[in-house]
Amino acid sequence: MRILLVTDAWEPQVNGVVRTLSRTVEECRAMGHEVEVIHPGLGFKTFPLPTYPEIKMAVGARKDLEARFKAFEPEAIHIATEGSLGQAARAICLKWKLPFTTSYHTKFPEYVNARLPFIPISAGYWFMRRFHNSGNRLMVATPSMRDMLTERGFNNITPWARGVDTELFHPDKRHMGGESVYEGLQGPIFVYIGRVAVEKNIESFLDLDLPGTKVIVGPGPQLEELKKKYPEVVFTGNKSGDELARHFADADVMVFPSFTDTFGLVILESMATGTPVAAYVANGPKDIIPGSKAGSVNDDLKTACLEALEMKREDCRAYAEKYSWRSCAEEFVQNLKPQPRPERRRFWRRLRRLGRRG
Repeated sequence: MRILLVTDAWEPQVNGVVRTLSRTVEECRAMGHEVEVIHPGLGFKTFPLPTYPEIKMAVGARKDLEARFKAFEPEAIHIATEGSLGQAARAICLKWKLPFTTSYHTKFPEYVNARLPFIPISAGYWFMRRFHNSGNRLMVATPSMRDMLTERGFNNITPWARGVDTELFHPDKRHMGGESVYEGLQGPIFVYIGRVAVEKNIESFLDLDLPGTKVIVGPGPQLEELKKKYPEVVFTGNKSGDELARHFADADVMVFPSFTDTFGLVILESMATGTPVAAYVANGPKDIIPGSKAGSVNDDLKTACLEALEMKREDCRAYAEKYSWRSCAEEFVQNLKPQPRPERRRFWRRLRRLGRRG
């Protein structure tokens, strides 16, 4: 199948959305599908998204997108994000009456409200509902997100699980060469790994009275502010690849304090290395962690941290091995809404004729 993916979030950005999409594309291609990805790095004029400059918003991309649609003649179209490229692709699909699917990756209304409190969450959900309800199917990562969005008036919701790279994130990375990346720090090591930004609720972790050492791994706009405010905390900056895997593996507990994520890939990445996870009772953690023997969720984050500290590392690894990127990609393909074949052929043939006349 020829699959067209439109996304405002793509490499070299480093976040859970990009990891999910890039690994899904990789697996789809390995399964024999032809995947075309339209993203901001294809030469569009862009501007940095306010408060998240790593994401580039394309401007004036509509005509270019139409040309790419015609050249590729997709059998199925998936619009992954609600940014400027996603909006343009949605408009094209509605104009040409093409079926398309969307996915919900971030609690965008809460994200915006955390940074711009004068914008009410209800306005954000009006925008998101208008965007996603115009598609044929909305993919979400967890049952709690499905229930929450259903209550808010979203339609045609279907599950799309996530995966984890169990080779990169592996227990063998723990204390490689007989040393820890946290060598010299007092244990136990409680680590947050991810983007350092206000919507991640990191200060609720840093304010806890915990034994040992707190460590923050990752970049972000709140990094310098938190360094000054919490001089006793260790900040490592951004890590990737094997180095990132070691920071998961050498920790004793990975703490996930966010309320705005819809899943939290770092939860599975931590578990895959054998490190248990502590989190609030929030969308994502409450779907993944309870009953896993790989972590703890609690309205009291300190309690969750201390409970996670007692978890067995082998149980964490065993649970993470249940998630694969291949099954994630297979579910993604099953969720797509391709055009019926005869209708598809007639449509693109007619569009080509109209283009020649123009």
